[in-house]
Amino acid sequence: MRMADAFGRWSAGCGVGVVVLAVAVMVAACAGGNGGGGAGRTAGLEAAAAAQEPGPRPAPGKAWVIFGADTVLAEVASLPDQRARGLMNRDAVPDGTGMLFVFPTIEERSFWMKDTRVSLDVAFFDEAYQIIAIKQLEALDETIVDSGAPTAFALEVRKGWFGEQGIEAGGIAKVVFGPGMTVR
Repeated sequence: MRMADAFGRWSAGCGVGVVVLAVAVMVAACAGGNGGGGAGRTAGLEAAAAAQEPGPRPAPGKAWVIFGADTVLAEVASLPDQRARGLMNRDAVPDGTGMLFVFPTIEERSFWMKDTRVSLDVAFFDEAYQIIAIKQLEALDETIVDSGAPTAFALEVRKGWFGEQGIEAGGIAKVVFGPGMTVR
């Protein structure tokens, strides 16, 4: 079931709090062979964040979303209130920046642009960071836009950015999370 929250963003009707720690690897290992493709399965996000390669990382609350030579410094929206607020009430989304929505389950998602003053592209990703679809959203348009398929992540950037970079559905991103991410 999907429902709109107080901020007007649509989300799953339930959420499970997950703290990204070392137990993430165990969770991913237990969930790895379920073979299920249905909505609501655990995204394995804990493993994605916990199994980061050693080396430089973005600040807490941020992620680098890397497409070959192009990188987006994204704010991470992994909690219900962050996902509901999204990029509302912003006057600009500078090139090379955006917001990465991290969901606790993999299922079809819906977005709208209530109180969002900047037109955006949104890319919907599966759990392997492969782009399922890219949709364009017009500023302040309250039309509901669905992902069209189960989604683990969504990345919002300035409208037209993906096309300008030659990034299309089927492309794969590398994501490096800052420390301490929590998903609920």
